[in-house]
Amino acid sequence: MDTETTPETTTKTLETTMPTHTAARPLAGKAALVTGGSRGIGAAVALRLAADGADVALTYQSNEELARHVAERVKESGARAWTVRADLADAASVRAAVDGAVGAFGRLDILVNNAGTGAMGALETVEETELDRVLTANVRGAYLVAQAAASHLADGGRIVNIGSCVADHVPFPGMTLYAMSKAAVSGLTKGLARELAARGITVNQVAPGPVDTDMNPADGDGGAAQAALTLLGRYGTTEEIADSVAHLVGDTGRWITGASLAVDGGFAA
Repeated sequence: MDTETTPETTTKTLETTMPTHTAARPLAGKAALVTGGSRGIGAAVALRLAADGADVALTYQSNEELARHVAERVKESGARAWTVRADLADAASVRAAVDGAVGAFGRLDILVNNAGTGAMGALETVEETELDRVLTANVRGAYLVAQAAASHLADGGRIVNIGSCVADHVPFPGMTLYAMSKAAVSGLTKGLARELAARGITVNQVAPGPVDTDMNPADGDGGAAQAALTLLGRYGTTEEIADSVAHLVGDTGRWITGASLAVDGGFAA
């Protein structure tokens, strides 16, 4: 089965037997879209949702091989997978990716707005191109995806935005741009929660602390300093972030909306 396409490719519904909802697979029969799902937190979220029974569509920006690998692991857990290269800064590309995910599975129940980028730089050194790059990736992209997905989401659906603890506690100089972009995600979360509440759609944010990924490895420069800023004295894992996302999109999160869940080892306490 071909699980790879581009936004311009006509999609067809993937034919397979829907699993039956059980306690062990609480998301059986659901379909999820995870942006930036080819690596790091996005990949861990995709795999956790699949383990819980959801079919998973994931977007990626450039690394097709990584996306295919995650898709294969999704299918190994018994769920369906669909991947798409998407430029989340471009509204047409975003709409095509969302439409393709809905076409692949015939529905959309869960959106995880994960794609984004990091940024470090002293205030006086940040150029306009860097300002635009970060705000486009972390704010514009998340807004466009939510906008495109809202009309497709089933009543009672779920949106989870991946923010950052840095929006509440900026530990070092040089993080102003990143903190600003992630603070905007908090505002997006609250606004969407208000707009979509009448349809029973919950919208929440998970705000990770330092998480061990290839973008911010625990053994990299500054890793020890970041770990020391957490009350628990260590980096988090991508699986720990995925656990919290799974809670919010599952039945256990049904009465939580407009909230920000700090999953940061006490970083922002």
